[in-house]
Amino acid sequence: MMVVSEEQKERLAEYFGVNESKTQQFLNWLNMFLHGDLGTSLLYRQEVIAVIQERFLASFALMAISWIVSGIFGYALGVIAGMNKGTMIDKAIKSFCFILASTPAFWIGILLLIVFSLWLGWFPIGLSMPIGMLAEEVTVWDRLKHIILPALTLSIIGVSNITLHTRQKVMDVLESEFIRFARAKGEEGFRLFARHGLRNTLFPAISVHFASFGELFGGVILAEQVFTYPGLGQAIVQAGLNSDVPLLLGIVAFSALFVFIGNLLADLLYYFIDLRIKNGETI
Repeated sequence: MMVVSEEQKERLAEYFGVNESKTQQFLNWLNMFLHGDLGTSLLYRQEVIAVIQERFLASFALMAISWIVSGIFGYALGVIAGMNKGTMIDKAIKSFCFILASTPAFWIGILLLIVFSLWLGWFPIGLSMPIGMLAEEVTVWDRLKHIILPALTLSIIGVSNITLHTRQKVMDVLESEFIRFARAKGEEGFRLFARHGLRNTLFPAISVHFASFGELFGGVILAEQVFTYPGLGQAIVQAGLNSDVPLLLGIVAFSALFVFIGNLLADLLYYFIDLRIKNGETI
């Protein structure tokens, strides 16, 4: 057991500002934060900003892949369900989405691990690269094999929300007057949807999907824990368990900024694509 002298305690208290008031401690941290100094991680013995930069690259690759995959499949399933309203296909897709929405992310990750890693042996159990290999020796395929299962877990989680939202939008569009007019002219099926419904359902889907950055960041924390993937999600869990307050505050602030940027991009993209908003018209 390490014994700390009174002199060392005083130095530590002075270094961390423990003797100052809570208000002054917060103002000191805020001043450092505004100057880009998030402090030093007690766990990794590095600057917090350096730890975030290193871990975020791994998490960003994971989130980007899952975000794109879930958006494509979610929108496709939503279109299929909406165009087949009330049929067995629609009911099957809705049931699938409801089950996914009520299933914890970690349970899906564990299930994928059991099936594809333990039973079939197709993918490694965890980490972002093979154990015992130098970084320069790791190939792109090695990294892909390690990222597929965690990305698939996040993709499955994100599918239900975009699917159900797109399904409702498709049904609303197909019941509109201009669609009835198009049908009266002989247009039908996916050709009808591609010409008259795609634009009206794609924009809301994009907006909803960009707004899901918060849920995506929350899901990546669980996925990285299950697959021991060395990303930002695992770092924040370790920071919380080991009372690494500087790192914990830094990641929380960074995640809030990340979610804000996602929502801002959704609004800007909607503005530049939808001419009604750009012209100030009422939707």
